[in-house]
Order: sequence, then C-alpha cells, then structure tokens
Amino acid sequence: MSPGPAAAAAVLALALATAAGAAAQEAGGGPQAAAEEAARPGTGDDWIDLRLDDMDRYAARYRDAFVDEVARYLEAPRALVVDALGHGMRPGDVYYACALARASGRACRGLVEAWREDPGGGWPGVAERLGLAPDDLHRRVRDDIRASYRRWARPDGHLAPRRGR
Repeated sequence: MSPGPAAAAAVLALALATAAGAAAQEAGGGPQAAAEEAARPGTGDDWIDLRLDDMDRYAARYRDAFVDEVARYLEAPRALVVDALGHGMRPGDVYYACALARASGRACRGLVEAWREDPGGGWPGVAERLGLAPDDLHRRVRDDIRASYRRWARPDGHLAPRRGR
C-alpha cells in the first residue's frame, strides 16, 4: 500500500525544512552565531573582517585547501597552521595572523602567539602590542585575500558589511 498525498506532502515538507536548516547552519549558524560574530573585535577593517568571517565557513568545509593556502602563499609552517586551528583559533584569525606577518616582514608564529596570549583587544590590540601599524599593511593583506579568493574560485561580491560596524 502506497502512502497518500498527505503523507507525501509531509515527507516533502520535512525534507525542505531539513535542507533549509542545513543551509542556514552553513551560512552562519543562526542567531547565536550572528551574536558571536557581531561581538568579535575583528581587525578594524570591515572589508577584511567580512572575508575572514567567510574564510571561517570556507575552512569548515575545505580545511585541507585552507591549510595549503596559508602554508604555501602566506609562507607559514603547515604544522603551525594545523596546530593553531586544532587549538581553537578561528581560520580567519590564522589567515590574518599570517597575512599580517608576511606584510610586516615578521614570522607568522609570533603573531599567532601574540593573538593566543590576549585576543580580547582584537587584532588592533595585538598590532599595538607589537608596534605594527595595520592600516599601513592592510593594502597588502587585501591583495593576499583577493589572490586567495581567486585561487579558491570563491566569489566575494555577496559579502555585506557587519551591522553596527
């Protein structure tokens, strides 16, 4: 005996609800994730912050490609990238640490360690403690981000600024 039209409609509705929930989770994880994202101190540059948030989503899905990108093009030791990610550092923060290090002529390890010591003031706080002027370095960081997005074939035109920033 086959199910009737009402049962088929119920199954379809359940499938659509499940798919919508999965899409919402990948897109940002709902209200709690949105609140966490808004509370994050960031870099002080909205354009960069948007892409770093997007990199978190990209790395969640394509971790190996993300690690390869940071190790190869930002000249970071692969073990450092894997360790930082494995100990709870956001992928966007790992990327930014290594891009800022590359732009400033420093080792990525030093910026990762500075972030781990005190992430509370965000990247502006780290930069101040290390005597860096991130505004002067952000052009190069943006160039690195654009190049990464090209290599990943990941468009970024859909990214909109965070609210309240």
